[in-house]
Amino acid sequence: MRIFVAGGTGVLGRPLVEALVGLGHEVTASTHRSENFSVVEALGARPALMDGLDDAAVRQAVVEAEPEVIINQITALSTPSRDYAKWLEVTNRLRSEGTRILMTAAREAGTRRVVAQSASFMTQPDGPGPTDESAPLYLEAPEPIRSHVQANVAAETLVLETPGIEGVVLRYGFLYGQHTAIGPGGDWATAVKSGDLPIVGEGTGRYPFVHVRDAVSATVQAVDRGSPGIYNVVGDEPAPQAEWLPYLAEVLDAPPPRRVSEEEAEEQIGVQAVYYGTQLPAASNAKAKSALGLNLEYPSWRAGFRELFS
Repeated sequence: MRIFVAGGTGVLGRPLVEALVGLGHEVTASTHRSENFSVVEALGARPALMDGLDDAAVRQAVVEAEPEVIINQITALSTPSRDYAKWLEVTNRLRSEGTRILMTAAREAGTRRVVAQSASFMTQPDGPGPTDESAPLYLEAPEPIRSHVQANVAAETLVLETPGIEGVVLRYGFLYGQHTAIGPGGDWATAVKSGDLPIVGEGTGRYPFVHVRDAVSATVQAVDRGSPGIYNVVGDEPAPQAEWLPYLAEVLDAPPPRRVSEEEAEEQIGVQAVYYGTQLPAASNAKAKSALGLNLEYPSWRAGFRELFS
C-alpha cells in the first residue's frame, strides 16, 4: 500500500517506517527538517518536508503522496523542558489544529484510513480499574493536564468523525526503549540516576508502559486490521510508581528514589506529578489484543527494563 507517515523521524516514526518498508509498502515519511531527508532515505522511504501546522505544506505533501493510509505520529516532545505546560504547548496544537489540517488533506488525497497517536494515561482518577477505552477522560483536570487531555480529545474526534475515512486511534502507554525518556541516556533514566525522580505520596499511580517495539507492531497491525475506533496499546502489567521507580533504580545501579508528599510534588514539580504518581488508573489492552491482534514482545515492563539496560 501507499502509506504516509507524518512524523517519520521520531522515536516511533523511524522504526515504524523501517517496519512498513520491510513489509513492502510504498512509504512517504514527513519531517520538518530537510537535514533528516538522508535518514528517511536510508530507511527506504521517500522524504517529504512538512511543518504539521502549515496548511499548505501538509496539503502539498499528502496530496502528492496519494496515500491509501496515513499514520500520524507528529509530536513536539523531543525537546525536554522542566515547564510541563510549555513542553506540551506545541504538541497540543499539533493534536488539535494539526490533526484538522491533516484530516482535510487526507480527504482531498482520497485516503481511506488514518491511524493516529493518542495517550492512554488521561482517564479520570479513582475509577474502577483497569480502565478500557470507554472510561471517562479527565476533562475537569487541573491545568496543564486539562489542556493536554482536551487536545487529545479534539484529535481523536477529528480522526474518528471525518466523513469517508476509517479512523483508528491508538492510545499508547508511556513509551520505553531506545531513544525514549526511559532508555539509555533518556531524561527519566538520567533523573533516576541523579535521584531527581521521586516517589509521590504512596506511589499508587499505575503507569501503562509499552515498549517501542510493541507500539510499532500494533501500529503496523492497525494499517489493515481492526474496525475504526480507539485502542489502548499498553503492556500487560500496570506499574505502580512505588514499584517501577525503585526497580528501575536497581537496574540502573542508582540510589533508591526519595519520597515526597503530594504537596511537595505539586509545589516542586507540578500537579501532573501528583496525578501520575498517585491517581493514574491502570489501562486494559484487551480490545487491542482481540481486534488488532496485539501480540506483545514485552508484556512485562520488568523484563523490558532489565533487558534495555543490561
